[in-house]
Amino acid sequence: MAKAITKSELIARLAEKADLPKKQVSGLLDELTAIAYKEAKNAFTLPGLGKLVVVNRKARIGRNPATGEAIKIPAKRVLKFRVAKAAKDAILSKK
Repeated sequence: MAKAITKSELIARLAEKADLPKKQVSGLLDELTAIAYKEAKNAFTLPGLGKLVVVNRKARIGRNPATGEAIKIPAKRVLKFRVAKAAKDAILSKK
C-alpha cells in the first residue's frame, strides 16, 4: 500500500501543474482550509470531491464491551465528510 501524500508534496504538485510559486499555492491552500472551517456549519462543498457537514447525533444507550453494562451516550455534534458520487465513481470504478 502506498503512503499518503504530504502537504508539501501536494503543494509542489499543484505549483508545478499551475505554474505558480509554491508560496502562493501554500497560501491558497491555507485560505481554502480556513474557509472550509468557517463554513462547515452551513455545509462546505468542494465540487467533485465532497461536502463537509455538521451532524447532530441524538443521545442513545450503548454497551460497555468489557462488562456488557448499559451506558448513556450523550447527544453531540460531529463533523462528517460526505464523498461526492463523482469521486466514488472515479476512485472505486473497476480498471
